[in-house]
Amino acid sequence: MTKFSGNSTIKDWATEDRPREKMLIKGRETLSDAELVAILLGSGNKKETAVDLSRRILSDVDNNLIKLSQLSIGNMMQYDGIGEAKAVTIAAALELGRRRRFAEAAQKTKINNSSEAFEYFYSRMSDLSHEQFWVMLLNSSNEVLKLERIGVGGINGTTADPKVIFSTAIENHATALMLCHNHPSGNVSPSETDRKLTDHIVSGGRILEITVLDHIIIGENNYYSFADNEEL
Repeated sequence: MTKFSGNSTIKDWATEDRPREKMLIKGRETLSDAELVAILLGSGNKKETAVDLSRRILSDVDNNLIKLSQLSIGNMMQYDGIGEAKAVTIAAALELGRRRRFAEAAQKTKINNSSEAFEYFYSRMSDLSHEQFWVMLLNSSNEVLKLERIGVGGINGTTADPKVIFSTAIENHATALMLCHNHPSGNVSPSETDRKLTDHIVSGGRILEITVLDHIIIGENNYYSFADNEEL
């Protein structure tokens, strides 16, 4: 990459080093996260190019796009060079990415394993800063009938009422279900409360002849499966 003094701008760079031109010449997959964000910004500030500013923003969120998506419009506007329009543009781009992931997951309506279940849930829950509890309802062929949010909690916990879960399952003629909740901390290890709740719901399912196939705990782009760990 061509090197310039601190007063240089992206326009001073060689054509192949500019993010937009680099995408056109080499393809979008060759751009770094910072370069992609720089395209959204369009410009930086008096001291930083758009790429430099993007690198600093990403560094502040540990280069984690999930954490970036959790920043509010106001948080983004704290950076010199980012006004409301640029902040909204970044937020909109990240939301489109989330929706694209959900659209891909939704195309596969049959769930065969924990990985596919994770993708289905993750597309809805990846950006949450608080805990939520969801249930996926399935028919006898493991095809998704419905995805339902059951409970909303705080940073450290949420509640899920088995009566609500099973009444929803019965209303939708589900023969099986998958449970899911997130851990905003990123630690996907189940707590003792998680295990007791899972056992309670599995026991209730046996009485009603509704199979609990799995309980997925979502972290930052990773998950824990009760079924995979033989805890069901």
